[in-house]
Amino acid sequence: MTASGQKVQAIVTDIEGTTSSLSFVKEVLFPYARAHIAEEGTIVPLLNDVRMAAGEDLSLEGVIAQLEQWIDEDKKITPLKTLQGMVWEQGYRQGDFTGHIYADARDKLAQWQQQGIRLYVYSSGSVYAQKLLFGHTQYGDLNPLFSGYFDTRVGTKVEADAYRHIAQAIDCPAGDILFLSDIEAELDAARAAGMQTLWLVRDGALDAQAAHRQVRDFSAITV
Repeated sequence: MTASGQKVQAIVTDIEGTTSSLSFVKEVLFPYARAHIAEEGTIVPLLNDVRMAAGEDLSLEGVIAQLEQWIDEDKKITPLKTLQGMVWEQGYRQGDFTGHIYADARDKLAQWQQQGIRLYVYSSGSVYAQKLLFGHTQYGDLNPLFSGYFDTRVGTKVEADAYRHIAQAIDCPAGDILFLSDIEAELDAARAAGMQTLWLVRDGALDAQAAHRQVRDFSAITV
């Protein structure tokens, strides 16, 4: 059951550590982007965007170095996210890797959609990258399960206003929305906006005294 027992009209889910393994992002996607982001056809259209974000008139080599640094630091910077999405699309289409989705997440998402619950994704990765991941999973294209996607253009994931904007955008009372994440600060922000919350803890012991109800995986969630 959900923590409050309230009805749920919509579910908003995080990706990393929630529907998908952190290792896929850290050990597959990020290194692939780092290895290919300097390719001329990819980087040239966004040179000026990177320079503006960096606040410097960087040379081509400087732009590449800046992008590599941002990747290593996992920065949430728009031109970096745009470039990563372009590079990842190439990787997905070439079959260099497949988007990882936990089986329990896939099963529950499909079940919830069949129950008439609207499903949304909110991730620090761009909407473009989100659609690529869910569109190229080991189970095929899962994008038809979702009613919409949100990224940091609505606000950062630790700001309550971001979740208020999501509730407004999907025209649903915040109290009828369940947010799923593996990050406490994100759950705190969602709760501050009035949403229901559940904390995914896929590794380590569950804490019955945690600020948000914890579950091991999606199979433990009923709505």
